[in-house]
Amino acid sequence: MFEGMRRNKMWARVLLGVVVGVIAVSMLLYLVPGQGSTDTIAGDVVAEVGEQQITVAELSSELRRLQAGRSIPKALLPLYSQQLLNSLVAQHAVEYEAKRLGIRVTDEERAERIRLLLPNLFSGGSFVGMEQYAAEVQSRFQMGTSEFEERIRQGLLDEKFRRLVTDGISFTAAEVEEEFRRRNEKVVLEYAVFEPTELEARISPSESELSSYFEKNKARYVVPEKRIAQYALLDVNALRQKMNVTEDDLKAYYAQHVERFRVQDRAKVSHILFKTIGKTDAEVAEIRKKAEEVLKKLRKGGKFEDLAKQYSEDTTKEQGGDLGWILRGQTVPEFEREAFSLPKGRISDLVKTQYGLHILLLTDREVARTKPLDEVRGEIQPIIAGEKADRQATQVADQLAAAIRQSDRRALNELGEQFGLTVAETRPVAATDTLLELGTGPELRETIFRLRVGDLSAPIRTERGYIVLTVKQVLPSHPGAFAEVRDKVLADYRREKAVERAKVGAEELAKRLQDKQPFAAAAKVLSVEVKKSDAFNRNGSISGVASGRQLGGAFRMQVGQTSPAIQVGGNWIVYRITSREDAKPELLALQRREVEQQVLQAKRSMAFEAFRSALEERMKREGKLRINADALKKVSNAA
Repeated sequence: MFEGMRRNKMWARVLLGVVVGVIAVSMLLYLVPGQGSTDTIAGDVVAEVGEQQITVAELSSELRRLQAGRSIPKALLPLYSQQLLNSLVAQHAVEYEAKRLGIRVTDEERAERIRLLLPNLFSGGSFVGMEQYAAEVQSRFQMGTSEFEERIRQGLLDEKFRRLVTDGISFTAAEVEEEFRRRNEKVVLEYAVFEPTELEARISPSESELSSYFEKNKARYVVPEKRIAQYALLDVNALRQKMNVTEDDLKAYYAQHVERFRVQDRAKVSHILFKTIGKTDAEVAEIRKKAEEVLKKLRKGGKFEDLAKQYSEDTTKEQGGDLGWILRGQTVPEFEREAFSLPKGRISDLVKTQYGLHILLLTDREVARTKPLDEVRGEIQPIIAGEKADRQATQVADQLAAAIRQSDRRALNELGEQFGLTVAETRPVAATDTLLELGTGPELRETIFRLRVGDLSAPIRTERGYIVLTVKQVLPSHPGAFAEVRDKVLADYRREKAVERAKVGAEELAKRLQDKQPFAAAAKVLSVEVKKSDAFNRNGSISGVASGRQLGGAFRMQVGQTSPAIQVGGNWIVYRITSREDAKPELLALQRREVEQQVLQAKRSMAFEAFRSALEERMKREGKLRINADALKKVSNAA
């Protein structure tokens, strides 16, 4: 693909003129009613989009990647699975339509986008090499180069369709003025939050109450089938400790991978950000005053990390403002100049960028160089040991697999002795349990519930090494006895009662406030704290409580009015408007261009979503888009 980087990057702009007409005609066809296909899809295919299939394995992989970055409650897995499927369907639908209309992404376009995303891969205009490219993509995006390049192509294709569909969209002056008002009017609230999670610990039911609750909800407490498995482990980590790494090994690895040890000019920086985007001149002046006060505290010995956590408006605030290592070309020019000119350990003056005002602390610097072997010896040694251990483990695993193919009902202890494996057994596990002691992948669990008692599995690769499984005992599913599920009953009881108490408490507070009781006094009776928000707009929030959008009703209320009890997430909140700040008409001229862009972008996004929805509806009518609801359930249940 990178050969394309050296070729002429012109692509025919006439494509726009040719295709726009086709799109315009096609858009009319999307909205013509038709008949949909009711055919079902067999097997492990969640959806068919044109000639493309979205499989259970593909959707499960996307869901696992999402779960790796966040904790998703089990009850929400079906929702997340559906959202991921919607996203994949939309992507494939656009691919289908692009192919139909002859729209494509060239290698040159894709290469240029990669150059923009990863400028450090090009030194003096020359590509640094595939090995460093692959390492950078894996480090930054946790994927291989093929998947990365495919996602770049899909993104560019999506952009082309967005331009084709939305280039003719405009806005009116009235729309701009309405958006200006919406984004600039602010409110200040006093509020009280009733949090069920805080109330749970105060709920102490008697045994008779728990028993009664259990009897009413017995159907919930079915103990699933569990299995006890024996396993034989070929521990790669243990092998790694035994590997002998020679000086010749180290020298050979260093020579083959010397590019990896070239360090670019880089700086390790922490910062405190005071945002000024979208602020008025008067607001910016106040922000600067606040930033100068923080800078004075730092000059007097204040701890940078603590002040960053307290004042920074950047996502790095919880890490004390730590940005880690930055390279030249990665940040805006003003920030870069300061970061690469500060002496190590020094704090900057205020630095103004397009994002706001920054205070920088340079914690370390490295000048471009190639690290010598002696410096990276400790880094290389475990890599070589790991490679040797992996090779040896693979050889043993192949021998294991051959032995199991000859007889898959041999005693596991005998197999362990023959190949020097560690033999042990699991606790009773259900189909939804994870076996963290053996590895995080689903294959172990799936294998345990597929095997018959006494059968041996093929060697399974996990984070710990290769594992052979056999099922020792099956414990059938059965209705849970109270003693057996008491802990779950107690947790459920507390959770339900806490939610009830939070709602009742919030409704009682709202009633007292409607009866004109003082907020603080009414809240004190109900053992809840009253807090006061800063002024915020619809795009703002009360930190840790609710967003401006969730509290949208507040912007339609007058000073002194009190809200009913409203649920925000899992909590209940009651608030009163203490002051309002209407949008100042004189600021419209200053913000007009930004607001116009926001209105235009919102209308374009709506138009593109309407286009995609119409496209998918048309494909359903034509039988080109089919969904397998049963396969979708498999993904959620297995996650």
